[in-house]
Amino acid sequence: MICERRDGPIVWVSFDRPERLNAFTGPAYRDLHTVLRRCQADGEIRAVILTGRGRAFSVGADRSLLDPNTPDEDRRIAGDEFTVLLDVLATFNKPLFAAVNGLAVGFGATMLLYCDVVLVAESARMRLPFTELGIVPEAGSSVLLAGRVRWADAMWSVLSSEWIDAEAAHAMGLALRVIPDADLLEAAAAAANTVARLDPAAVAATKRLMTAGRGEIARQAISRELSEMRDLASRAAR
Repeated sequence: MICERRDGPIVWVSFDRPERLNAFTGPAYRDLHTVLRRCQADGEIRAVILTGRGRAFSVGADRSLLDPNTPDEDRRIAGDEFTVLLDVLATFNKPLFAAVNGLAVGFGATMLLYCDVVLVAESARMRLPFTELGIVPEAGSSVLLAGRVRWADAMWSVLSSEWIDAEAAHAMGLALRVIPDADLLEAAAAAANTVARLDPAAVAATKRLMTAGRGEIARQAISRELSEMRDLASRAAR
């Protein structure tokens, strides 16, 4: 599902499972954190752009991971890979861009909170559907969202599970710009190259300053989210 393309100092990481709206499986979580770690270790890479193929950026976890008939071991492995991916995203040391080309749901939306610059296509739509699914926010979004957007928008988004269109994402501060669909990738490349041309040491130091403490804040939030999730599951079982 994860396709990697090098363009000078920029790496494009595309989610390429359009027939399933780029939904993530356990192996896809693993492949994404493997690519990001490789980019992090390569001194020639200055920025990374995430985007999707087809009509979705990503709709988050594949339905199989939510299916009670899926073997427990498969779900455990997926959970372990997801945890590693979140840690890599939280500590990623290079500018991380997102070019949101369509639907961004669940983890497809919460991963944007780990991206430094988010550009959205005019047709993009985002959703944090957790309450409708009878679960709680994940991936540290219970804290990271409120740190990224207006409190009122953050609270309404997670309580209501309503869709967020491109203009709303821009107004609330989640997206830097709304771009015509046909121009999204060109705009993302231009933004990434603007940063890539600058002194990499200064860029890295600036990102460290701007994201200082994010990893620990996210880990604490994830721990609380998992605790609430276990409580919900326990109540449902009773």
